[in-house]
Amino acid sequence: MTSSRSSSRNSIGGIEGGKAFPISSGMSLSHWLQSVRSSPLLDYRSTQDLPTTADVVIVGSGMSGTFIAYELLRQPNPPSKVVVLEAREFCSGATGRNSGHCKPDQYRGFVKYAKLFGEEQAKKLLDHEFKTWSKLVEFVEKAKVDCDLWVGDTFDVAMSPEVARDVVAAFDAYKAYGEKSAYGGKVDHINYISDPAEAEKVSRLKGALAIWSWKASTLFPWKLVAHIMQLCLDKGLHLQTWTPVSSVTTSGNRMWSVHTPRGVIPAPTVVYATNAYTSALLPSFARYIQPTAHMCDKVVPPRAYAGGHALQNSYAVILPAQLGAYTINPRCSADGIVLFDGWDLGRGKLEKYLDEDPRRLFDDSLNGFPAVTEAINELTSTALAGWSEGENAAGVGPVYAWSGIIGLIADTLPFVGAIPDSPGQWVCAGFHGHGMAHIFSCAPGLVTLMQGGSWAETELPECLQLTPERLGRIERKGLHFQP
Repeated sequence: MTSSRSSSRNSIGGIEGGKAFPISSGMSLSHWLQSVRSSPLLDYRSTQDLPTTADVVIVGSGMSGTFIAYELLRQPNPPSKVVVLEAREFCSGATGRNSGHCKPDQYRGFVKYAKLFGEEQAKKLLDHEFKTWSKLVEFVEKAKVDCDLWVGDTFDVAMSPEVARDVVAAFDAYKAYGEKSAYGGKVDHINYISDPAEAEKVSRLKGALAIWSWKASTLFPWKLVAHIMQLCLDKGLHLQTWTPVSSVTTSGNRMWSVHTPRGVIPAPTVVYATNAYTSALLPSFARYIQPTAHMCDKVVPPRAYAGGHALQNSYAVILPAQLGAYTINPRCSADGIVLFDGWDLGRGKLEKYLDEDPRRLFDDSLNGFPAVTEAINELTSTALAGWSEGENAAGVGPVYAWSGIIGLIADTLPFVGAIPDSPGQWVCAGFHGHGMAHIFSCAPGLVTLMQGGSWAETELPECLQLTPERLGRIERKGLHFQP
């Protein structure tokens, strides 16, 4: 199996010659991490010395690892000692580096998923994403979490006839499935604007040809995870930041030894909430999870897009295949900063840069990449009506960018479940840049399995389960890593 972009990438996946690439301690600070520099959670250690024993060790303190810990500790008979190990600052991986967009796919992935897993599973996946989004919103609202939650209409915007044709085909295919299947496939909650003039007016994007909109959210992801972590600490969780795991080895008697520079923790249960970094500890996963660096840009809008004129929707702006796509997250319920993310126009040059040295795939120390920032400048100036009139004002425009590491999956879906032939080891990782729409369901699903429940009891789509059969299918089909 080879990467669709570079064969050199697939050969490493976090290791080279059996040696794991270290996680850079010189990471860039995302917009989120810049905003919480006084939080004691950043370098929190529950105890001065590393715990010498644990019932469960969770590797990773992002949304996945933290929510797994929360679900474990809220069970009727929780493990007595749960330890979360974080290589660097608390929640400084993918969760703390994304653009804060929780957007459930409601039709666009149906055709792709149907080809890979069948129409029934494709429908279950779309339902799963909507349920996950609903659970996240319900949790935040019920617990009154201070995380800048916004709920409103998100747009898919087609920017070329080719894209409009392909997206219409996906929309119609899903709608047709709903009409012929007892499982449904309803699109009543999706508003479709097919008139280009109306699409431009509603989206404020020059050249928009069509829009599909439905409910989604944006939020401050680090603050949400910090809230959940504090609940865990109140229940006795042990959190150890700046404690990278170098290896996990068997120690007999159904125990695992978790090795760190600060010592070794023996535990019967180990959970890998390591997303793109999974292959650094589980080398065989280099064939299934492909890390790749990604950029997100923080942009200060001009007067025409501030105050009462601020953007009021989140976007996926879909460009022709050779150009990719990008997302827009306007923090309209918070500071008004606009975050640009996605497979944007500058991606080609970024890909070339990454391919020159495979270690760059893990590099989240970038605090800007000129080609990406230039593409953002061009897009805002040419596509957003009126933006250019105030873009030269001091403090306006792209002011900062940072890199994060996405875990691409060969069949595009995360792995949830027991690691084959490793009793007591579990994984919830590889979210393909779409973790916000998966984790709030995948984490409790994994806990159900850890406590002896069946896959049916998780209520997750079967295609998310980590099984030898799924891994074998990926290898037999020679699937490529694609965004």
